Amino acid sequence: MWKWLQDRAVRSAGRVRARVRGRWAADDGMSTAEYAVGTIAACAFAAVLYKVVTSGAVSAALQAAVGRALDVQF
Repeated sequence: MWKWLQDRAVRSAGRVRARVRGRWAADDGMSTAEYAVGTIAACAFAAVLYKVVTSGAVSAALQAAVGRALDVQF
């Protein structure tokens, strides 16, 4: 009795997994429009990051950190 119930549960779970996999199988990957939006977002993030890193305060902090690292006694 229990073996039959267990086998039935396993088969049912397998069918559910196959159904779920089949629904999303056709939606693999990104379309051209999604690539374009992702590229634009990455470029915008790069521009903001460039502005932050090249600002006076961040540049001075980076130069100070590099200077301290180079002055370390070995």
